[in-house]
Amino acid sequence: MSDLDRAIAQLRACRPIPEAQVRELCYKARELLIEEGNVVSVDAPVTICGDIHGQFHDLMELFRVGGDVPDTNYLFMGDFVDRGFYSLESFLLLLCLKVRYPDRITLIRGNHESRQITTVYGFYDECIRKYGSANVWRYCCEVFDYLALGALVLGASSELEATSRSEEVQMDAELETEVLNSKGEVTSMSYRPRYRSSSDASNDARDISPPRDISAAPGETPSRPGPAGTGASGHSSGSLGSSTGAVLCVHGGLSPLVDTVDKIRLIDRKQEVPHEGPMCDLLWSDPDEIEGWGLSPRGAGFLFGGDIVKHFNHKNDLSLIARAHQLVMEGYKEMFDGGIVTVWSAPNYCYRCGNVAAILELGEDASNGGTIARSNGDLSRAGGGILRRNTHQQILGPGRRYRVFEAAAQDTRGMPAKKPVADYFL
Repeated sequence: MSDLDRAIAQLRACRPIPEAQVRELCYKARELLIEEGNVVSVDAPVTICGDIHGQFHDLMELFRVGGDVPDTNYLFMGDFVDRGFYSLESFLLLLCLKVRYPDRITLIRGNHESRQITTVYGFYDECIRKYGSANVWRYCCEVFDYLALGALVLGASSELEATSRSEEVQMDAELETEVLNSKGEVTSMSYRPRYRSSSDASNDARDISPPRDISAAPGETPSRPGPAGTGASGHSSGSLGSSTGAVLCVHGGLSPLVDTVDKIRLIDRKQEVPHEGPMCDLLWSDPDEIEGWGLSPRGAGFLFGGDIVKHFNHKNDLSLIARAHQLVMEGYKEMFDGGIVTVWSAPNYCYRCGNVAAILELGEDASNGGTIARSNGDLSRAGGGILRRNTHQQILGPGRRYRVFEAAAQDTRGMPAKKPVADYFL
């Protein structure tokens, strides 16, 4: 057994590893993360997770429900630390798994992966209490600066194979979403009409084309974006011949300064989270039932409406935006005709909110031989040899399976490592 495997075993037992080992781990993680772009390319199948917030035993419950690493390919959307009792063990375990299985786990940055925020909401104090100095906190904060700002899931399937056949499937519909509880029992399912020819599309509201690109000149056909998740001209999909667009994963939301995924790639991310600007917005913004942009009550980032989401998805060839950042009592929440979903993975948040948690599973589109290999989602502007999409073809959303679970049983938690949690701002 290697030192890394021993560290993983020790952290799985919820025991901190020595400071020298933390320093070495953080150094290896930085070497690995610096090779990743601001937007990491992730091939489906993948399981997408929201906030963890130091709730270590609930993270173990998440792995029990979703499968362990490396058997399951995971994408965590930030906020690993603060508020919970075991931020250190949670973040260091995920970091160990990233170093041990770099292709099977993806970590992106949340607004709590910040020096300023962690000094207020618990992670700094936890490091001082468990190690007697701020050294480990500094090592972790240096890793925070190297975490990617987003991820682009490619090759997700629009079709979802039902876990249970208890319901009769209509011949003209396909399964779009399925919700399972922690025991694997199906609690709800939803269907969408099968894609039909353009002559039938006028009869189905789901087949209405996205709005015109208002930036196009009068009489000019608006250009569709190129390779999924880029602002390039031309037509292509996230996978070979697939009608499913790419899925963009960010912690918070969109920014008025970012209208293409390419602009996210241009940000200098290796810094403390700024108080304003596109990097701040990606980590702090929230969707809301408004039109356009609005001021955020958080004091950072913006509120954005369904029109913003639809325009951004259309311009970037996306079928879905997945994000975290907001407590959802039901574990997940889809908005704006399924154009964006909030995934929350910290059950009974702050050990008192009583919410359930969820993870989102996206399957692989195996119908066209898989995806085209690319580096961090970057492709040449010439189209990269991808088959061009028929301009009249509808971009279907991915089939989504949500696994909903409750907090880990109290008898599995042991004694908390600190006094009862303070009344932090929720």
